[in-house]
Amino acid sequence: MKKILVTRRLLRSCEDKAEMSFNAILNSNDELYSQKKIIELSNGCDGILSSLTDKLDSDTINKLPETIKIISNFAVGFGNIDLDAAKKRDIIVTNTPDVLTDATAEIGVLLILGACRRASEGIESARQGGWKWSADYLIGRQLTGTKLGILGMGRIGQKIAKVAKSLGMIIHYHNRSQLSDEKEDGAIYHKNLKDFLKECQVLSICCPASKETIDMINKETIEYLPKGAIVTNVARGDIVDDNALIDALNRRKVYAVGLDVYKNEPNLNPGYLNHKSAFILPHLGSATKETRTAMANLAIDNIDEFFKTGNCVNKVN
Repeated sequence: MKKILVTRRLLRSCEDKAEMSFNAILNSNDELYSQKKIIELSNGCDGILSSLTDKLDSDTINKLPETIKIISNFAVGFGNIDLDAAKKRDIIVTNTPDVLTDATAEIGVLLILGACRRASEGIESARQGGWKWSADYLIGRQLTGTKLGILGMGRIGQKIAKVAKSLGMIIHYHNRSQLSDEKEDGAIYHKNLKDFLKECQVLSICCPASKETIDMINKETIEYLPKGAIVTNVARGDIVDDNALIDALNRRKVYAVGLDVYKNEPNLNPGYLNHKSAFILPHLGSATKETRTAMANLAIDNIDEFFKTGNCVNKVN
């Protein structure tokens, strides 16, 4: 039986599945392992079921035991893993696509609603009690008739577009390539990023983090947005230059933000905490029982498929 290291605690049913399929070293205390400890614990293992919280950079990968042949990441993203270093070691890396589309899209819509309707301020006011109603009390932005720009029209972006369209929003999008008419479903495609951002009264960031998209939303590109735009991010924190976005909030160039992901999370930039108009969540995109179960089971199945066939359909390197 193959031996694997599971770096973070999974739901109990998923850990049972891992133990039935492999000789699995589980993390019962859900300790955040250091890179050094991952290397030590993987000694004698054939594979690693990793998490986004594990920083598997080139130095770490190069020190892994020769027995490691697969790293199955418990996430759709894989920015925590140096793919080139893994490839040079003949270690395949896999992810868990598709299964978290609905849950993440739901959070994406929540971020839009929360930022537009000043939910953070409303929650705080309700907790304090004694608020005084007036005609202009906590007036926010109505979604109906508002232009929503989706940066990255993959599965999650398409699902957000579908829900937003049902709420009366007008959908624009920027993507590496234009979608088919069926997938566009009336959305307006912009090949040029600048032209796209000019239309975004609300921006929803849904694209993966890559060399091309890191800091794509920065000091220069933020200026393309209409004054008073709203920026939301359900993808990856690396896509946004935090200092530039916080500066835009300070200047009221950006009206509000809705964020579920951050650079260096969980240590988000404290500048966001100073803004009542920042609707922020602690990376809840996939946080439903159904989705986390499906993700973990797929991560386990990826390892099983690799050792049975020598390959995996969800390979990313």
